[in-house]
Amino acid sequence: MDLKDQLKHLFPDHISEEPSEELQDNTNDIWIQDDPIICKYEKRKGKPITILEGYNGAEDDFKSLAKELKQKLSVGGSYKNEKIIIQGDYRDKIMEILKAKGFSVKRVGG
Repeated sequence: MDLKDQLKHLFPDHISEEPSEELQDNTNDIWIQDDPIICKYEKRKGKPITILEGYNGAEDDFKSLAKELKQKLSVGGSYKNEKIIIQGDYRDKIMEILKAKGFSVKRVGG
């Protein structure tokens, strides 16, 4: 007897609602564009940074993409002036993540 059966036995009037498939997979809600996202490398104050620009979708989607990249790479960064700034040189890893999501990415600089 598993947990669901025990709960049905204790609460026979309860109607359990299974989450729909639409609610379970909401990670790919970001709008995919035709033009590639530019992935640049710069040094500011002697420290390396990676800059992503060229996204022409909704600003909230780009902000959520920035948050996801920072969490996956475990680094700091910010979103300013329609650009994602990631601390460190993570161009290769960022390009792999974006290509897995369906974006086309263009590497610029070095």
